[in-house]
Amino acid sequence: MALDILVVDDEKDIRELVSGVLNDEGYETRTAESADQALAALDERLPSLILLDVWLRGSSMDGLELLKAIKERDRNIPVIVFSGHGNIDTAVAAISEGAVDFIEKPFEAEKLLHLVAKGTETERLRRENASMRAVLGHAEELTGNSTTINNVRATLKKVAATGSRLLITGPAGVGKEVAARLLHSWSPRHDAPFVSVSSARLSSDRFEEELFGIEENGQLIQAGMLEKAHGGTLFLDEVADMPLTTQGKILRVLTEQSFVRFGGDRQIRVDVRFVSATSRDLSAEIEAGSFREDLYYRLNVVPVGIPPLSARREDIPDLVAHYAARFSAENRISPPEISSDAMAALQACEWPGNVRQLRNIIERTIILAPTERVEFIEADMLPSEILSNYKGADTSVSALMGVPLREARESFEREYLQVQIKRFSGNISKTAEFVGMERSALHRKLKLLGVVVRKKQGADAD
Repeated sequence: MALDILVVDDEKDIRELVSGVLNDEGYETRTAESADQALAALDERLPSLILLDVWLRGSSMDGLELLKAIKERDRNIPVIVFSGHGNIDTAVAAISEGAVDFIEKPFEAEKLLHLVAKGTETERLRRENASMRAVLGHAEELTGNSTTINNVRATLKKVAATGSRLLITGPAGVGKEVAARLLHSWSPRHDAPFVSVSSARLSSDRFEEELFGIEENGQLIQAGMLEKAHGGTLFLDEVADMPLTTQGKILRVLTEQSFVRFGGDRQIRVDVRFVSATSRDLSAEIEAGSFREDLYYRLNVVPVGIPPLSARREDIPDLVAHYAARFSAENRISPPEISSDAMAALQACEWPGNVRQLRNIIERTIILAPTERVEFIEADMLPSEILSNYKGADTSVSALMGVPLREARESFEREYLQVQIKRFSGNISKTAEFVGMERSALHRKLKLLGVVVRKKQGADAD
């Protein structure tokens, strides 16, 4: 999306000339001829950059006074000051008040465009750094090559170029926000902000202030999440927790792309793509009266479901390798190898915490691994919660000492095959290939041992 630039100059010819040059380069521009108009434009919507004349004849403030007022409202807005009567003292004063650069009139179009690109690049890098810090703070990744996760990525890539709204569903820890960020990075809005709003973490009395911003006496006091996401993507996480009163206001934003700040009375227009996520059943929430049905249909234009990790166990080796490499790099050690027994144990686990839990397990295992064994992770180095899930309750030798050999062998085979079937999400073909049996022979063995195979939803076909 095009960056929004505010041009402030008392001369109409200069405003039109600068706007024309910037528009030809793909920027969006707004103009103001006085300090009052400039501040009103800021109250209407925060721009990406401001071009400010230092004199502003006939205005209530000169350019330097206005620059100070702008920085009091938001210190992050980049401002380039220009003047036809420039000198070193003026340039120094402008920079000391927070301007990112100074240019003298008359100026060449190429020089102006260079400074604008540099000023907006700084802002873009600041946003990217904030986004990267946010991404690094998330545990989950859309890593893997299972059919289900490949389908999710394919859907995101196909929809990214459109402006369609998405509703991402799935249990906690599967990577719903990572999917939303991936969609944003693939979209034409990738240079604009990605703003995440956690409905579950915001109290109902603060929700609208954070989302819509605060205005007093017609002046912007605090920009809200919607305004900060202008031109980009707004991610509404755990949307089922949004207060009912706010749901109605969000519905209007979706319809009109405008809203009213908390304490204000004027419409603020924005261009925002909405992506929502929930781990709850919104149909049940609608039935219970806690979620608006009309909002559900507005948000759920393209549904994307991310399955739990237990339904895509074939992704676990890729995820383990990814996190092992990541945390090894953070600890400045070589990535460890994972033994086949350790991998089998990890694949057999139920993972109620999904990818987030797997990440924590890999991090803990590498951190706590003995120095002399950190290069090769074996099953006995995994946490007890993984091993107990893998080994089962009746696999100890002492539990088998009182039974004949045939029963002991059957007991072992039963539990061994149950673990391997769980590991491959009920896929008999993959289980047979791993254990070294023909598929038909494995079916007969399972029937003989009384093992019932229940395929999980989302698992690949046999």
